[in-house]
This record gives sequence, structure tokens and C-alpha cells, in this order.
Amino acid sequence: QLQLVESGGGLVQPGGSLRLSCAASGSTLDYYAIGWFRQAPGKDREGLSCIGRTGHYTLSAPSVKGRFTFSTDNAKNTLYLQMNNLEPEDTAIYYCAAVRKTGLDIVCSLSAREFDHWGQGTQVTVSS
Repeated sequence: QLQLVESGGGLVQPGGSLRLSCAASGSTLDYYAIGWFRQAPGKDREGLSCIGRTGHYTLSAPSVKGRFTFSTDNAKNTLYLQMNNLEPEDTAIYYCAAVRKTGLDIVCSLSAREFDHWGQGTQVTVSS
């Protein structure tokens, strides 16, 4: 059973940067579409970026395009979210997620409903 554990959250000033990590265990991520999401208090879970099973299909939300970069280290079975130029509106709990894909299904989605494996989340607070 795939397990995901996020780390790297914290308090950062506006304009600062953070890199979140998501370590996967129990299965290789090669069989999964993967994504990063966040949820601010009182708001729905928002999809930020995703990568399809083969790595050739990617999506990013307009709110983070150009500021956030999603990458993977297949050897370490780990995902990363590099966040630059952070704004107070980026304050939220950040989650990584995965859903197993097979065959020709190489796309991914920014809808949280499409994912069935979730980490516990890591808090990011952007404040001066």
C-alpha cells in the first residue's frame, strides 16, 4: 500500500521560498499519477500541479504557474514542490497525492476527487 509523507513546511516571509518534499513508500511512483494540493481554512482543497504516470503529461494551476515547480526524484521515490515568491494568500496546508494508473491512462487531473492516496499534510504560513 502506497504511503506518502510530506515535509518542509514552515513560516516564511512574503517573497520568500520553501521546498516541500513528499516521500513515498510501499510502492514505486512509476505506476501513479501524482499531484500537489493545498487547503486554506474555510476553503476547498485546491489542485496546484500534477504529473501523469509516464511524466509526459503535466498540469499547473494558473495561481501558481511561474512561481511553483513540481519535480520528482524517481531514484528516491520522492516528489518536490519548489515554491518561490510566496504570498500571504499561499498560506495553507499542503498535501501530496497519488492515484494508480494503468495502460494508456497517462493524464492527470487537478481535481482532488481523482486521487485516493494522500499524505498527512504540511503547514505553510506566509507572513511578515
